[in-house]
Amino acid sequence: MTKNIPENDFEIRSLDTSCLNESELVHPYWYNLKYLITGILFGIVFVKAEIISWFRIQEMFRLQSFHMYGVIGSAVVVGMLSVFLIKKFKIKTIYGEDIHFEKKEFNKGQIIGGLIFGFGWAITGACPGPLFAQIGTGVTVTIVTLLSAIAGTWTYGLVRNKIPH
Repeated sequence: MTKNIPENDFEIRSLDTSCLNESELVHPYWYNLKYLITGILFGIVFVKAEIISWFRIQEMFRLQSFHMYGVIGSAVVVGMLSVFLIKKFKIKTIYGEDIHFEKKEFNKGQIIGGLIFGFGWAITGACPGPLFAQIGTGVTVTIVTLLSAIAGTWTYGLVRNKIPH
């Protein structure tokens, strides 16, 4: 056991995480500026591509436009290609660490969680990434959605050991 982490932490965390590749390297706080810059650029792309538009999201859920399906489909293809290339060429992180992909078991909770996520997305017109871009563009009512998402995540953290996975 290291760093006061229980020995079964991997099993617990693998239930609800998509990536377990945590760097063991310690950096000064200003190394995190790269994430801030990337986030700002990502937000600009979201705004310019109209991904944060409530109207675009409503068009998607009403099956009235291909715009959002094209964006999401492109992201899925890029993600699949990226994972394929990482595995094929054994690409490492920028710090030289190996990247590992863990197999995940399918369970019914993923369907239920996906439906809850989709309903929330359809009602509010926002999912976690675009929330911050919407707030940044002045759609301050989205703060309510952000606080609701935080409350939902916190609630799940409280009850996750009591619900079936």
